[in-house]
Amino acid sequence: MRHCDDMPPEELLRAIDEFNRGAWFDCHETLEDLWAGEALEMRDFYQGVLQVAVALHHWREGNFNGALLLLERGAKCLRRVRPVCQGVDVDGLIDAADRLREVLTNLGAHRMAELDQTFIPKLRLASKLRS
Repeated sequence: MRHCDDMPPEELLRAIDEFNRGAWFDCHETLEDLWAGEALEMRDFYQGVLQVAVALHHWREGNFNGALLLLERGAKCLRRVRPVCQGVDVDGLIDAADRLREVLTNLGAHRMAELDQTFIPKLRLASKLRS
């Protein structure tokens, strides 16, 4: 069983790279393997990141409602997690997901493709990782 205080496992580092390159479906697949075997806080962490990744995939595919729903669900899961988990800036991801959801809502389904790319969340590692 993994814990938030642990160093990020290799699979998470791969998922972070996939997420930040826009390979959101691949990120989902990578995180699903981690998520499936976990419980409590770690399950919420992996599931929350996974749902934000799927929300971005839905946005790119033009699924407005799916993007909004999964941004909301992902942030909800992440709110049950510590501010930094396995080195990931969870609070930063929550803020970015909430901001993106607000911007997409304001754009609406017909203009969602006009999204300013600076609103696309990135997964960031905290400056200091605990050993």
